[in-house]
Amino acid sequence: MAVIDIAGFVTDLKNHAIDHGFHVHDERHFVETYSLRQLWEVDLHPGEACTGPIDLHVSFEIDPRILLSFEDVVLAMDDPDDEPSGEFSLPLVFTWAFPPLVTPPDLLILATHVAGLGGISLPLEVSAIDSFQQVTDAPERSLTVIGRVSVSLAQIYKGDIETVCGVLETCRQVSLDLLSQVPAWIGE
Repeated sequence: MAVIDIAGFVTDLKNHAIDHGFHVHDERHFVETYSLRQLWEVDLHPGEACTGPIDLHVSFEIDPRILLSFEDVVLAMDDPDDEPSGEFSLPLVFTWAFPPLVTPPDLLILATHVAGLGGISLPLEVSAIDSFQQVTDAPERSLTVIGRVSVSLAQIYKGDIETVCGVLETCRQVSLDLLSQVPAWIGE
């Protein structure tokens, strides 16, 4: 029996996302049969963006070696109410995606702007890709904003999901800010 409930954590994460004004649309769970690595994915968006044009993709990657090492530490504890020793964490990644941009923003200005929104609790990076459907076509720019945080397995073990609430609130603020700018980028 596992000492930590990852599926329960993902369920709590979705419930907290709903509490913070997001709509959850899809969830996927992948298990790599050879290494037992797992990936949980949740697609959501702010309630104000039901018809688009912004989506938020949340992924939680489970490294079985870290999970098993953490379980070894927990099982070796004398008192199950003690705090597990060691730093065991897994990445929680937030990815904002946008439709193709007609008038893309200046990436340096946008990166500086979203860095201020995310602060130190949610470091954000901005990237763009120009693609060409055909050689004679104009480039089509797609934009991605990514934030990564580490989730402590000790907090999941104790059932402390409240630490993710601050990150979800920051995600909502970033989403709403980006939502206000996207119409100009897509030419609406």
